[in-house]
Amino acid sequence: MLKMNVPDMTCGHCAGMVTKAVQSVDAAARIDIDLKSQTVSVETSADAAKVAQALDAAGYPAQAV
Repeated sequence: MLKMNVPDMTCGHCAGMVTKAVQSVDAAARIDIDLKSQTVSVETSADAAKVAQALDAAGYPAQAV
């Protein structure tokens, strides 16, 4: 389970873009987004660095929590 802080994620559209970015790395990933705390939890077998790279490329840099 990856848990990341995504400070630029502020609305539903952002959450959708974050979801799409994570799914580009692992289409089967289970994603839980908390807009209030600006965190995303991802259950995936993908490498954490690849997930972080995809988020960064989408314009949502993330930091591990």
